[in-house]
Amino acid sequence: MCGRYILVQKLELIEKRFNVTAPGGVDWKPAYNISPGQLAPVISSDNPKELQLYRFGMTPFWAKKAMYMINARAEGDHNKEDDPKYKGVKGIITKPSFRKPIRSQRCLIIADAFIEGTVKEKLSRPFVVYLKNNVRPFAFAGIWDEWANPETGEIIRSFAIITTTANELLHKIPHHRSPVILDKRHESKWLNTKLPLADVTRLLKPYPAELMNAYPIDPVIKNPRAEGKDLLKPVGERLVAEFDTKTKEGLELQGMGSGKNFTYDPEWPWGG
Repeated sequence: MCGRYILVQKLELIEKRFNVTAPGGVDWKPAYNISPGQLAPVISSDNPKELQLYRFGMTPFWAKKAMYMINARAEGDHNKEDDPKYKGVKGIITKPSFRKPIRSQRCLIIADAFIEGTVKEKLSRPFVVYLKNNVRPFAFAGIWDEWANPETGEIIRSFAIITTTANELLHKIPHHRSPVILDKRHESKWLNTKLPLADVTRLLKPYPAELMNAYPIDPVIKNPRAEGKDLLKPVGERLVAEFDTKTKEGLELQGMGSGKNFTYDPEWPWGG
């Protein structure tokens, strides 16, 4: 499950990175704990040149009341054991809540990193998971839907992050699922509603583990109202040692081995 993520980029940088324009009403401030129910930036297949704010947690168009489906399993009802070697049917294409969105209502969900907990302790033992080599922001593969509140008539667009089997890094946490992170080359494909369904499902695979890393943080982040960069301060070492090749301004944490493999930069707390 991927139920919390981080996006602290300035609006101008997001626009430049994804070649989109934010309408005048869109305002974005750094968010260190994006949680279900909150509005967050997406780029949708029906308007791929505009940045929009949708609600995290998808409500299908047919629902009689608001729902918060934060994730959509690529395997659908298959692979219930979460076998990381699973190569079978992508059941997302037949699930009632997802079969329409996966065909025609896809979106890029913009993030800098995400929060994942262990299988047993969940967010009582959270980790920040990020992409190495300063790859940020990036895009999760998402689906969206539009729902009309029957009581108020309000139209709400909301999204879910697609998940797949866990890669080797997520297993180290340990966690049994991975959000689908798209290679930059495939982002425009994901938004192309004319892309054959077989090509769409081929994109639903784990991101290469060797290009990712993670470190533990304080469980205070499990409170969805908790905010601020201090939430991302490390409380232990990275799962995979990294060594900086240049000096960075920042606070070097003590009690974490030699100190050479973890530099805390308040601007980019999860490192390079």
